[in-house]
Amino acid sequence: MNEQLGIMVCGHGSRDEGAVEEFQSVARGLRERIPQYPVEWGFLEFATPIIRDGLDELRKQGVNRVLAVPGMLFAAGHAKNDIPSVLNTYQAQQKDFQIEYGRELGIDTRMIRAAGARIEEALSEVGEDIPRHETLLMVVGRGASDPDANSNVVKVMRLLWEGMGFGWGETCFSGVTFPLVEPGLEHAARLGFKRIVVFPYFLFTGILVQRIYDHTDLVAQRHPEIEFIKASYLNDHPLVLDTFAERVDEILEGRNLMNCQLCKYREQVLGFESEVGLPQESHHHHVEGIGTGSGHHHHHHGDHGHDHHHDHGHHPYPHADHPLGPKTLEDHS
Repeated sequence: MNEQLGIMVCGHGSRDEGAVEEFQSVARGLRERIPQYPVEWGFLEFATPIIRDGLDELRKQGVNRVLAVPGMLFAAGHAKNDIPSVLNTYQAQQKDFQIEYGRELGIDTRMIRAAGARIEEALSEVGEDIPRHETLLMVVGRGASDPDANSNVVKVMRLLWEGMGFGWGETCFSGVTFPLVEPGLEHAARLGFKRIVVFPYFLFTGILVQRIYDHTDLVAQRHPEIEFIKASYLNDHPLVLDTFAERVDEILEGRNLMNCQLCKYREQVLGFESEVGLPQESHHHHVEGIGTGSGHHHHHHGDHGHDHHHDHGHHPYPHADHPLGPKTLEDHS
């Protein structure tokens, strides 16, 4: 049988229609960059098509070898467990159908340059009257119960801080881990810098990005002596699309190595010893394809910063009672 390649972009999904549209725009951008192969996409939850539907569409086009890439910045539980579970289940049900899974966007010089460009755009709008060495950079990550993923956000911050010459750099998170945005910014405000640039290291918009900006406004009101600048998230920056294309090439060339040395499911990572060897399974089946829009009110405070009240069976986070987190950002309205 002739090999027919296809590409599958696997997203998490969001109840925010804008986030779903932005994800689809990125997938279309990848389609334009790799026109020789069909490209489809799907989501774990809260949006359609779900991943299984995207794979069905590729099969209809004659594809029998799928190169699947996670549409995620870092590999936490979704990229390490949930998406592989869905892909493996699908492959087991299909004869003569091969799925190969690539790695997340991760720490990559292109991603750092894209992030730097978003920060430079924000600074260019307000002017450089305050020097860089009197400016603090606050990078906000999504937050996960996986310390490997969280530590990568800190590394991104350091690369941006050092590369762009800011006076200081800090990291906070939108949920699940600590510190959250408000205590993180309150701490930063005490360090004596004249300007604080808040940069959400997120791919797409959504409720959490808006709440990051809202919490920035709250802290800014309490510190009128400091200028707070809100930088845009990554979205479909050309360098982000270039990185996605590179992840596809890595699968073809056999270079798609994910960092499992510090994966909490495989090695004993400090504080997460009880999770070694847990089965690889998705906890999203009950919310596949729920969709977006005002008619959907599924709320929770689980492992991944959405808004519903059960945890999909995820293992408990060992620092769930930390005073600076890790509850997902609440809407103050």
